Amino acid sequence: MTPSALFIPASQKAEAKVIQRDILKLAIPSILAGITIPLVGMADTAISGRLGSASHIAAVALGSTMFDWLYWNLSFLRTGTSGLSAQAFGKNDFRHAVRLFTQSMLLALGLSVIILLIQRPFAKLFFIITPTSAETMQLALQYFMIRVWAAPAALSLFSIRGWFLGMQNSIGPMIIEIVVNAVNIFASFYLALHLQMGVAGIALGTVIAQYSGLLCSFILWWIYFRQYRQLFSLKEAFNWQELKSFFSINANLFLRSFCILLIYSGFNMLAARFGDTELAVASIMMKLLLLYSYFIDGFAYAGEALVGRFIGERNARSLRLCIKLLFYWCIFIGIVSTVVYIVADQWMLRIITSVQSVLDACQAFVPWLYVMPFISCIAFTWDGIFIGATASTALRNAMFYSVAAFYLSYICLNPFIGFQSLWFAYAAHLVARSLAMSFYSRKHIYGRIEKAEN
Repeated sequence: MTPSALFIPASQKAEAKVIQRDILKLAIPSILAGITIPLVGMADTAISGRLGSASHIAAVALGSTMFDWLYWNLSFLRTGTSGLSAQAFGKNDFRHAVRLFTQSMLLALGLSVIILLIQRPFAKLFFIITPTSAETMQLALQYFMIRVWAAPAALSLFSIRGWFLGMQNSIGPMIIEIVVNAVNIFASFYLALHLQMGVAGIALGTVIAQYSGLLCSFILWWIYFRQYRQLFSLKEAFNWQELKSFFSINANLFLRSFCILLIYSGFNMLAARFGDTELAVASIMMKLLLLYSYFIDGFAYAGEALVGRFIGERNARSLRLCIKLLFYWCIFIGIVSTVVYIVADQWMLRIITSVQSVLDACQAFVPWLYVMPFISCIAFTWDGIFIGATASTALRNAMFYSVAAFYLSYICLNPFIGFQSLWFAYAAHLVARSLAMSFYSRKHIYGRIEKAEN
């Protein structure tokens, strides 16, 4: 018996079976795709960990944080496109869905041009805010100045993945993700270690991978959606009323992304103040934690697609049942993930790095792997549900509370427990996020259901 089959009334068993099939159809490819993402981060850390010192690990971590500042702020290109296109799909309004795709792609390309124009002043500002050793700064800057040329492909892929998912297709994003991440791992390994390009090789491998993924996405679009090609219209894409709604939702999602960025990149930036070894520990531990989150994200992505579709269809009964099933799965994954971390924690650490001083320093923080799935699974699942409902205002406000919880916890605890305060702060932000979205769900999710029923 699957966990989502529990506690379902007999009268809803048949409908639950259909919805469960749809959830798994969307979630499993998303999980298979998502799990390759932390593997890339772990591979980059593992490659840098074999370049000779903790400075190489720290440099790749800081370089990646620089792109978090750029890209995470712009992840609304995926989330906004996903929820809106899922609702258009539910209404069978494919002309609107294609307009959303066009608008999102044009915005992605425009934003990538801005990133390329501001790359040098951005890098200077980043290292003013984030002081580190001269060696680490030089290596991180080298990494950044190469990888930044992947921006047009990286942002376009945000839009493409979101649109595919909104159109109830998670196979396409899975293939794209696997192509990007497989190319990334092999190209980075070959360039960094075999050709001895070091950190520059890791960055160039990422550039090659992003453009490989973009080419793959165009091929997949033609395979799955070429019947909609006649619906493309640049003139319709610039319809002011639709653009106003598109930008209003995405503005809130941008602020939400910025708040997430303040927490996740802030985590690394604060860790850097404790030294290169501590920064390496923070990078490794966070990558292991995110490995679990991609399993939850698979069901969150399914929630985006299905919640948006059911709202578009005005199908309140299926919407309510879908939410219940999603939470059964998230709790089950949280329990399984904790067991896996308890059994395999040391094995995972040794895969990532062979630097003994870093391995020793990690030991004091391993218990966080055991408790974090329980703390975070509710928040991550609500994310997908709120995105599918395009409840962007509530998502934004919940993240405001989360940022406050993170930094206040760190400020209060740091004088007493030092580096451990970062982990308490991270846990505090997840608790605040879960509570806020649970509170907002009454109006922004279940309120939508009641409107649909009336």
